[in-house]
Amino acid sequence: MAKKSVASIQTGSKRLTKAIKMVKKGESDNYSFVEKILPPDLVNEWLSKK
Repeated sequence: MAKKSVASIQTGSKRLTKAIKMVKKGESDNYSFVEKILPPDLVNEWLSKK
């Protein structure tokens, strides 16, 4: 099961969010982390994708 972490970032007039998703690699027991900075309204959409 993937874990998620979200942190708010403010730069000037833009409000951005850094989202971190833990993704399982293939059929092995290895996990990797994927980070992305995006607008807050797109975070849930990005986290729900595989």
